[in-house]
Amino acid sequence: MDSLSVIINALPFILGGTLVTVGAVGAALAMGLCLGVPFAVMQVYGNPLMRSFVSLYVWFFRGIPILVLLFLFYGFFLSLGLPVNPFLISCLVMGCTSTAYQSQIFRGAIQSLPSGQMKAGRALGMRDSQTIRCIILPQALRLSIPGWANEFSILLKDSAVCYVLGTQEIMARTAAIAARTHEHLALYATAGVIYFVLTLVVLKLLRRLEDKVRVPGYGTQGSAAFKGA
Repeated sequence: MDSLSVIINALPFILGGTLVTVGAVGAALAMGLCLGVPFAVMQVYGNPLMRSFVSLYVWFFRGIPILVLLFLFYGFFLSLGLPVNPFLISCLVMGCTSTAYQSQIFRGAIQSLPSGQMKAGRALGMRDSQTIRCIILPQALRLSIPGWANEFSILLKDSAVCYVLGTQEIMARTAAIAARTHEHLALYATAGVIYFVLTLVVLKLLRRLEDKVRVPGYGTQGSAAFKGA
């Protein structure tokens, strides 16, 4: 009963951190989408210099743990005398990491499409940029939704380590209350339930989006069949 009372009293404060968590994850996903798509196009259709740059970027941000990146960016901002905002640094680090992963999601989707579509666009008098923008990307983005949903769940879990910078998200607020009340098990279980519910709700929404934009009879299997035709 004591644990239940602590949870009830702490729940509004912890749920306030949910807004911070969702804001950070949403900003990171948006940054990853805005940069990941051009990076994927550069890696598939760019010149060797572009491909090398993207490969180096992906190698760096996929090879270093996000906790280490948080401290690196924090120290970098301090060394330059720039304003240090834990929330903005958290968004930037997760956004840079998500860009690396999303670029590979989109690259895989682009490469799963029939290569003849680019040739067909050229035969119709379209520039390569027009073909990519009007034909390739709409299909690739549709095929990327399952991978993008997986990226959301990964980012949501990664956001839990942002409390080390003082970002007032779910884990930071839970840890603060647990340190005062010593009800660690009950409070961290509550935080786990909140993360689970957030993941479930957003993945359900993305599944609906995937069903809505699905073209009957067309998908990665359809693409493979088209290649063999």
